[in-house]
Amino acid sequence: MARAAMTNPVRALADASPAPFWLDDEDRPAALPALVGDEQCDLLVVGGGYSGLWTALIAKERDPARDVVLIEGQEVGWAASGRNGGFCAASLTHGLGNGLARWPHELAKLEELGMRNLAAIEDAIARYKIDCSFERTGEIDIATEPHQIAELQETARDAERLGLDRYAFLDRDALRAEVDSPTFLAGLWDRTGVAMLHPARLAWGLKRACQDLGVRIYERTRATGMAADGLGMMVRTSYGRVFARHVALGTNAFPSLVRRIRPYIVPVYDHALMTEPLNAEQLAAIGWRNRQGLGDSNNHFHYFRITDDHRILWGGYDVVYRYGGGVRAEYDHHPATYEKLARHFFRCFPQLEGLRFTHAWGGAIDTCARFAAFFGTAHAGRVAYAAGYTGLGVGATRFGAEVMLDLLAGEPTERTSLDMVRSKPLPFPPEPLRWAGIGITQWSMTRADVRGGRRNLWLKAMDRAGLGFDS
Repeated sequence: MARAAMTNPVRALADASPAPFWLDDEDRPAALPALVGDEQCDLLVVGGGYSGLWTALIAKERDPARDVVLIEGQEVGWAASGRNGGFCAASLTHGLGNGLARWPHELAKLEELGMRNLAAIEDAIARYKIDCSFERTGEIDIATEPHQIAELQETARDAERLGLDRYAFLDRDALRAEVDSPTFLAGLWDRTGVAMLHPARLAWGLKRACQDLGVRIYERTRATGMAADGLGMMVRTSYGRVFARHVALGTNAFPSLVRRIRPYIVPVYDHALMTEPLNAEQLAAIGWRNRQGLGDSNNHFHYFRITDDHRILWGGYDVVYRYGGGVRAEYDHHPATYEKLARHFFRCFPQLEGLRFTHAWGGAIDTCARFAAFFGTAHAGRVAYAAGYTGLGVGATRFGAEVMLDLLAGEPTERTSLDMVRSKPLPFPPEPLRWAGIGITQWSMTRADVRGGRRNLWLKAMDRAGLGFDS
């Protein structure tokens, strides 16, 4: 009877703070003043997440004399960059499978560029002394259903054909020796292509590094419009204007100042829980000594990782789309998803029964039909943008920053010659077709998860059209 009284996992949410764990930090920097009046600069960066921060930083590294201004509508790192899972992946294509489906002829090059990008992130963290708990632990994709074992084995063979030696297939016993769950059947460990980090501290460290190089940062400064101004651009803000020769947009899930790219992006809401620290007995019960990031192989998947102080972050599964595609603070929390996540957590780790969650949060991420970022210019090459990272922006945004700066420079590089960079995803249809299509896709993906991975006619048609929906 005592055990039965403890089996309601929702009780573990009773004391959870409705705030991102990473931002609940005594070392969170104070916000900088807003821009009041007019500013002039060579490069204006719009957005204070990873995309904008890397762009501003690399712009100054390339040319220390370049005058760079960054504006952020709230505070640096407050949105997706400060509330994600902290998985910093080398992949620029949302995994090998998606890359092979879309850019098979250049995937080897994309993998090489992705690993170089991850190494550059690691180097910058060391060079600028950013304390963000960067650990090159790798990530394990996990089979929790029998049909997923063969899928992981096929991915391992694809990696071998591409000459990628960083992957290791783990059978059930080998996987459970790494992390023990009764739901785990097999795994594919990318041993060096993913790092774990503290996402908010990375954003704050990049902010400080930008300032040290002379970037002028204005927080609580929302961009409200953009127009050509002679040979440059003018961006209106809440209390002033910025006149710039070039503009780089790192606004991601938020409505772009370039209106024609808005149909390519859908904001969806992702949610996560954080546990209290595990004690020594609980840690011993699950293993996890090598601290890899983990994710299961369902269409509706969970991602999870362990922190420095032995908490477990558990997120994903639901992908919540709101009719009309709005980005609003009231959409951030979804109690039904928190309840579902709590139930799934204790199904995965029944040996942790009694553990409580300290934080529960959510927020918008940008997704596009091909699951990987896209790039381009506007206003005769004076404006560049990168968007559509679909949950893999912790690492890929640095690559996107390099692409935006390449495009603004107007000179071809190994990045701008890629089909991935030169092509666009298919746009999403307007409402109400968008809402209906996403709903049908979600339902179909759920059915595929419980039917041995078999995709129905709708999903097969979506595959043929190059459309998709994921998190």
